[in-house]
Amino acid sequence: MKKGQSGSRVAGGTESNWCKAARGGTGIAVLALLITKPFDVNRLQQGLNKLQNSHPILKTRLVYSNSETEGGGTGKGTGLSFLTSPTPYVKIESYSLSATSKIIGGEGNDTVSSPLQKILEHELNQNTWRDLNTTARGSDMFLASMYAVSEMTWVAAMRLHVAACDRTTAVSLLKELLLVMTEAEGEKEEESKNGDPGGGLALAIEDLVPCGMAKKAIWTHGIDVLSYSVNSIRQTNLKFHDTRGKRFSQIVRLQLNQPDTNRVLAGCKRNRIKLCGALTAAGLIAAHSSKNSSRTYGVITFTDCRSSLDPPLSFHDFGFYNSAIINNHVMKGGESLWELAKKTYGAFATSKNNKKHFTDMADTNFLMCKAIDNPSLTSSSALRTSIMSVFEDAVVDDSTEMQRHVGVEDYMGCASVHGVGPSMGIFDTIRDGGLDCVCVYPAPLHSREQMQDLVNNMKAILIEAGKTCQP
Repeated sequence: MKKGQSGSRVAGGTESNWCKAARGGTGIAVLALLITKPFDVNRLQQGLNKLQNSHPILKTRLVYSNSETEGGGTGKGTGLSFLTSPTPYVKIESYSLSATSKIIGGEGNDTVSSPLQKILEHELNQNTWRDLNTTARGSDMFLASMYAVSEMTWVAAMRLHVAACDRTTAVSLLKELLLVMTEAEGEKEEESKNGDPGGGLALAIEDLVPCGMAKKAIWTHGIDVLSYSVNSIRQTNLKFHDTRGKRFSQIVRLQLNQPDTNRVLAGCKRNRIKLCGALTAAGLIAAHSSKNSSRTYGVITFTDCRSSLDPPLSFHDFGFYNSAIINNHVMKGGESLWELAKKTYGAFATSKNNKKHFTDMADTNFLMCKAIDNPSLTSSSALRTSIMSVFEDAVVDDSTEMQRHVGVEDYMGCASVHGVGPSMGIFDTIRDGGLDCVCVYPAPLHSREQMQDLVNNMKAILIEAGKTCQP
């Protein structure tokens, strides 16, 4: 695997854009674990230290300079750099019962009863990267907290900057942490063997794209940027609830039981599509259900590029190596889920086959920056770039037994979206055979009641469509 300098490197274009987005509230990744048995915080601290030593990106600090310019290129000259700490720096911040009670009983949680969800939402809105006036040592990219919910219940939360943590990184972090916590030495060594404390940071995604694959003529770049801009104006948004209030991220959860999940997955297999196609179709149908005319909706699909890079990376390689593909879909009403799912997934697959996740990377980065700098370019200055975002591949998690061995009863993970981003970001996982989606949205731009209704409709649509499919 290609490495940068052992102690630091300049941030790439995509990483720099996420740094810019995080200042406004999009790109704060949180993994929250509900723990329901006596727990040794020191053991968790040791586990986090080992992970930081195995993955240099986890012990980097983000350093700003006064020469910062627009992102979107290779990152050179952006004024942003990753500086690796010689030793692990994460120190778990502990919150007492009384302190936790104030946090989970505060405003913004309204009808939410789950302490896990309340703390996840709280963490999503703790923006330690908002201010550019950082110390000389830079901003930590990785933070951890432990909340005492009751005498026998805790929530451990890990908060990371998305520039250093895409969804694959978050999933791998959880798996490796569990291995360290259970002291499965043989497996731990296997999982961590790609960590290289002395090898420096992996290069940015732009520096690992295969030669010629991102090549595009300047004129073509201009045409594509114009096309994206014009199409974004035509997009239909979800109804906005409050466009003036201070924004923050909230979540709703979409869960299917194992039988319903199996039927939906059987339908995906029969129609030769991935689960993201079904989720996209369900979301579009639910959003368009009250419309009586043809409307155009934008959907962003994130794809993990690791296997396509040069050299290829594995899920052990932490960092941000996702790319976004934007597609617009026209809804007329009356579409069936499976026909729409094939159509939407087909559009994404065609774009990916045409390498648009590489050729359009600079274009989408540029447009993201322009939206951040000029909110008025978006409808109602809402900074909404699409109606929803999904991931090409669902996470399959069968580690429940290991989780419960160390006391983890439940967990949730996602990234904030209350700056620039979609109206709803879907983070899907198949856990012990059941679909579990964390759906994050910007409030008060959208209300919890509005988004809960949308998710309930999506669930009903998926279940109904699944009845036609048997595993």
